[in-house]
Amino acid sequence: MAHLIWIVPLAVVALIALWWIATYNGLVSRRNETKNAWSQIDVQLKRRYDLIPNLVETAKGYMKHERETLEAVTRARQTCVDLQNAGNIGELAKAEGALTQSLRGFYAVAEGYPDLKANQNMLSLQEELTSTENRVGFARQAYNDAAMRLNNAVEQFPASVVAGMGGFKQAEFFEVEATEERKAVKVSF
Repeated sequence: MAHLIWIVPLAVVALIALWWIATYNGLVSRRNETKNAWSQIDVQLKRRYDLIPNLVETAKGYMKHERETLEAVTRARQTCVDLQNAGNIGELAKAEGALTQSLRGFYAVAEGYPDLKANQNMLSLQEELTSTENRVGFARQAYNDAAMRLNNAVEQFPASVVAGMGGFKQAEFFEVEATEERKAVKVSF
């Protein structure tokens, strides 16, 4: 009978240990899901950054007097490339907004060049960039969904105890800050 007295406390300790392990593993899974979702954004942004120089080069011959516009797009792209691997999602989101704004300016100026609007290479690049913008949008949404799941798991009790002990941090959302950045990019030639 004396050995039965130890079974109940051991069973309680075992259940707590199993819960802790399951909770910890769930947090690891959510953190990895968030990292994977960020990697998907990263892939699409790289694709976007690779297309932009081709777009600018195609337009250069037609837009000889629009050097400032072309340079603004190039500078904004380079800023994004530099921030892409820095790990600061907030700064990259701001730089992405600036890039989107410079592309809007580029497209607005390009409207005044009928030969450029009819150029097959330009039309192809425009289509690729539009497709990439859509992919970036979907990847951002998937990342923010994964970040929300991780943040919920990190904040909700009793998992927050395990998260605190395990060093789990909330993920930063990829958010658009300026209202003009929320407007869709117009890509019509």
